[in-house]
Amino acid sequence: MTAYEMMLSESQERMLMVLKPELEDIAKAVFDKWDLDFAIVGETISEDRFLIAMNGEIKADLPLKALSGTAPEYDRPWVETPAAAAIRDVPHIDAIDGLKILIACPNYAAKQWVYEQYDSQVMADSMRTPGFGSGIVRVHGTSKALAFTSDVTPRYVAANPFEGGKQAVAEAYRNLTAVGALPLATTDNLNFGNPEKPEIMGQFVGAIKGIGVAVKALDMPIVSGNVSLYNETDGSGILPTPTIGAVGLITDTDDAIVGVAREGHMAILIGKTLGHLGQSALLAEVFNRVEGDAPPVNLADEKKNGEFIRENSTWITACTDLSDGGLALAAFEMAEEAGVGISLDTDDTAELFGEDQARYLVACNFDQAEALMAAAGNAEVSVSCVGSFGGTNVRFGRSQADLAELSEIFRSSFAAAVT
Repeated sequence: MTAYEMMLSESQERMLMVLKPELEDIAKAVFDKWDLDFAIVGETISEDRFLIAMNGEIKADLPLKALSGTAPEYDRPWVETPAAAAIRDVPHIDAIDGLKILIACPNYAAKQWVYEQYDSQVMADSMRTPGFGSGIVRVHGTSKALAFTSDVTPRYVAANPFEGGKQAVAEAYRNLTAVGALPLATTDNLNFGNPEKPEIMGQFVGAIKGIGVAVKALDMPIVSGNVSLYNETDGSGILPTPTIGAVGLITDTDDAIVGVAREGHMAILIGKTLGHLGQSALLAEVFNRVEGDAPPVNLADEKKNGEFIRENSTWITACTDLSDGGLALAAFEMAEEAGVGISLDTDDTAELFGEDQARYLVACNFDQAEALMAAAGNAEVSVSCVGSFGGTNVRFGRSQADLAELSEIFRSSFAAAVT
């Protein structure tokens, strides 16, 4: 018979667990270790009843079906989100000027002002602390590690709830893959406006459909989640924000991709670049335009390219996925973390700032790059060398700036915006 267990944290938040009776003592020891309350509050029974007793007296006796299988369900009216209008021409912009605007924006600036205010070490088992990519924590006493991430791009979901829902899952998948983790499971946090409005309910329906398709294709089942609705101010709802949290497993910490780019490393792009600027960060922050469709998410490519990264991690020193800000922002963040310059071969706006999906940027030495490109050819994965790391400047085509100058913008802008 399985026992129900109640946990009570110091903040008085309550959670309910179901445990096999033989595991009760083990669970209690864990809670005692962390000074958390633990109490057995009931047990499962074979009958189709939900019973509540106090001092041996039955206070409530209900059929379970009344609480679950035959409980009332909402079936709210909803309408499809209209297809996004085609994006108008996007003018060419000096690539470094575009990058400066993005890294000065609170959405894309470094967030150390937040995470440096708390201890991010967990029994000294944190392999990758906040600031770049997925966090990684060793499983204490083993060679394993767990990677964690959360992601969503509300602009995409507002423009195309189905593709936006897919993209939230796909980006979480890429974030985990980029550190060498096998994605295992997800949790969703569905934040929307008033679902009594058919257009808002349509966003909700579309996003859930997209999430469902993606978690199935990428083998990342949803194991928990919550919903927050009616998020409005003066009748105006928030952007649809179905945040996806995900966890992945690194079976051996020696296989984690946690290195940084070095002088002389090649910059290798995995995945196809088409230059999709619809709903992009560049369009929103530089041109103050929210236009076009969300980038399409090819789940077969996501899975193939992700598997390629994990299977060839031996050749990869550092890796990041491409998302908001495209290649330009990903390349800068990788260079800034390492404290080394980077030179990309193009200054084309769409190539640098387009937000095509299923892409990764890899840093590795010349021999590793040759091996990686050969393996990509055999696996029919799109790959190209887009530049190299080195020096003290960030250069995109003919446009360049000192890395230290850009780093100061990146590291100071968030605090300046919130303090």
